[in-house]
Amino acid sequence: MFQFLFNKENRVEKLIFQYLDSFHLVLDHFSRALATCITRQPCEEFDFLMDQTHKYESKADDIIDEVNNLMFSKALIPDARGDIMNMLISLDKIPHLVERALFIIRYEGLTIPEVFMSDIENLIRISLESCDLLSKQVALFIKNKPGTRTVMGTIDENESRCDHIERLTISKLFSSDMDPFVKLQFKELVLVIGDISDQADRVSKLVNILTLKRRV
Repeated sequence: MFQFLFNKENRVEKLIFQYLDSFHLVLDHFSRALATCITRQPCEEFDFLMDQTHKYESKADDIIDEVNNLMFSKALIPDARGDIMNMLISLDKIPHLVERALFIIRYEGLTIPEVFMSDIENLIRISLESCDLLSKQVALFIKNKPGTRTVMGTIDENESRCDHIERLTISKLFSSDMDPFVKLQFKELVLVIGDISDQADRVSKLVNILTLKRRV
């Protein structure tokens, strides 16, 4: 079913890989923004990198719209096109989470306290590693190559590690003498960043299901 889709509409496959390129650019600018200005606000370079993140997030949205229009304008198998669009829409929640995290930092004037720097850096590093693996898993699925289940296993392990860091960070946060309002701001940021690995895990499991479905 899926092979029929991609043999018939090679343009769809190309668009999906263009989406993955934009996906990587979103994550790259997100990572650079935090690495550059996470300990101080306001930060002029942070604003530029956030605007670039938004630029590529919007481009990713446009690509999804183009895929949707292309697939539904052709006489393609409804089940196949529905599965592909569900995968892309689920994947696209990650750039939105990334942008939301930057929004919190920029517009709430939030800086990361030094005592939490290591926790946040690890949470971001592992989350971005999962996103990179997820992109590779999607590429394997599109190209109908083996290895999607192995990638899913690593992403699942990363999600558990991020959950652990998230719980410890929030526990440490509410045991601190930080201003109560800042605690709530920082908790929101931790939860949003933690959602990145959660969503990567959900999409990874979906890709695995679609891989199995292809074999039936």
